[in-house]
Amino acid sequence: MTADPIVSDTGKSAPQSREGRPTKVGFGAVMNRGRWVEVARIVVVGVFVLAYARHWVPLGVLWATVGVGLYPLAKTGLTDLVREHKIGTEIFVTFATVFAVIGGEAVAGAVLMTIILFAEFIADLNTERARASIKGLIGSVPKTARLRDEGGERVVDIDAIRPGDVILVRAGEQLPVDGVVVGGNGAVDEASITGEPTPKDKTQDSTVFAGTILQAGALDVRTERAGNDTTFARIVSLVEDAEAAQAPIQRLADKVAAWLIPVVVVFLVIVFIATRDVRKVVTLMIFTSPAELGLATPMVMISAIARAARSGVLVKGGLHLEALAQVDTIVFDKTGTLTIGRPEVDSITVLDPAYTEIDIATLAAAADRRSAHPLAKAVVDYATAAGIAVPEPTAFETLDGRGVAATVHGRTVLVGNQRLLTDNNIATPDHDPDATVAWVTIDGTVAAAIHFADQTRPGARDAIAQLRSTGISRVAMLTGDNTAAAHQIASELGIDEVFADLLPEHKVDAIHTMQRDGHRVAMVGDGINDAPALATADVGIAMGVGGTQAALEAADIALLTNDLSRIVFARAIARRAYRTIKENLFVGVGVVHVLGIIAALLGLIGPVQAATIHLGPDLVVFLNSTKLLRVHIDTGELERHGSKPIFG
Repeated sequence: MTADPIVSDTGKSAPQSREGRPTKVGFGAVMNRGRWVEVARIVVVGVFVLAYARHWVPLGVLWATVGVGLYPLAKTGLTDLVREHKIGTEIFVTFATVFAVIGGEAVAGAVLMTIILFAEFIADLNTERARASIKGLIGSVPKTARLRDEGGERVVDIDAIRPGDVILVRAGEQLPVDGVVVGGNGAVDEASITGEPTPKDKTQDSTVFAGTILQAGALDVRTERAGNDTTFARIVSLVEDAEAAQAPIQRLADKVAAWLIPVVVVFLVIVFIATRDVRKVVTLMIFTSPAELGLATPMVMISAIARAARSGVLVKGGLHLEALAQVDTIVFDKTGTLTIGRPEVDSITVLDPAYTEIDIATLAAAADRRSAHPLAKAVVDYATAAGIAVPEPTAFETLDGRGVAATVHGRTVLVGNQRLLTDNNIATPDHDPDATVAWVTIDGTVAAAIHFADQTRPGARDAIAQLRSTGISRVAMLTGDNTAAAHQIASELGIDEVFADLLPEHKVDAIHTMQRDGHRVAMVGDGINDAPALATADVGIAMGVGGTQAALEAADIALLTNDLSRIVFARAIARRAYRTIKENLFVGVGVVHVLGIIAALLGLIGPVQAATIHLGPDLVVFLNSTKLLRVHIDTGELERHGSKPIFG
């Protein structure tokens, strides 16, 4: 499926509720010509059934009315039977109505048909309304953009925008394209993409996304992607595609419905042979219909996937949602996932008493300030953060694979690794071979060692603790980094199992071993680099993929930010969804239908009452399913119920 971007007529943001969500979609918004025809059909059928019951029209008119009413039901039922080999509610109702009319219960059959027509219409309308609400929940993008070029400034259709075009966006407007800020500054609400509630400041060279809202300021944006190529359009497409990816429990419901049909038919035949009571058989037909089995899961999946998307969590289908609810093991990549992925100076060890730590930081930063190496940048950032004025070197040379050489204040300064010292015939002091160290020599003497560390991601420890409380029994780290560095990070975050010095294929082997031991494994990585491991795990979760098309496609679940707490939220959504499905099956299918069958066998109700009662489970299932769009998802709830299995 290829989704068109959801659009609004202007650059202004879509109408919002007090909670910041798009306004509720009314029934009028989903009423088309075909649905008005159905309304007319239901009204006409209802009027003539009532007229026959009042003896105002003859039996022939009732038969004609039944034919008009049954046509759409019989057509849909036969189409499903021929194309999908599926026996659904429509076939059941068609057969029940014909059976009732032939058996002398014409009024009961006609009333049953009318009520079911109305129920089917409301269910279809509500489903379409829910889909429209999902699109509104995610957001919208403008149809037009304000293009700025040599000819000045003009409003053009979004389809006319090409990569490289510069777009002007003003306060209160939605961005129509993905791009880079080339002028101006402002605060952008990115909730529709990342789920983050706090606006982000945007200045020169900042990345911005279509569908987000400029709350203050004005921006000139150079277009990188427009229309169906934007991150927003891909999110909408993925959410819509996810509806087709059935979860195992959903496929199970379809299978149960398929084998239930023959059992029901045999049961009804036995009842008819034993009682010869047409009314009782017609009543039982209503309560033995497998209709709610088909409604119990799809709406839950649609609602849960859309709710997750609004919070910056893209779930590729119900099967991945179910898998996330059932995993008992989570493994993390280290660099860029549990850590920020950007080295920082951890400490400076001064080895020459002639210098202070400030002296070392000043000279090392001066030598490194023209280098593009990540460690050099970390040294400069460290000095700048300490308020040190970093001087310009009078001479500078990059020594590939070793470090830098510079002249600072008349001193010869070398900053680099052990090879740099060896090449310059300088003895290397004793040190931890697994540590990341840059040596600083001044005029041929080792003056200091600068130690680096990759900082843990904020909130990582809390997220891991919350995941453990949900029933996750095993948390592990898979990394290509050295053992010492890996264990240091693991101890900080509360991870007790570490696999270090791994190549990509070794990560795959580790996951395979866990799966062979009977564990259901989720792998969390920072995108495309961990693709083999993400694909091997039962659930692959890529984080921080906002704007990265390849990574967006790679995983089963994609987090649009680097916030690890979103994994906790995603698991909360998954577990809430499957609790809702259980409620649907128990209340909507189990209780009502079992009680209805008992009441019918005892002769307490007839076809008309049964058809009326039949509306109840449909309504309960629908309302219970769509509540996921708006109910508060309490991740703390997982701590209270984390040890309880989703399935009994």
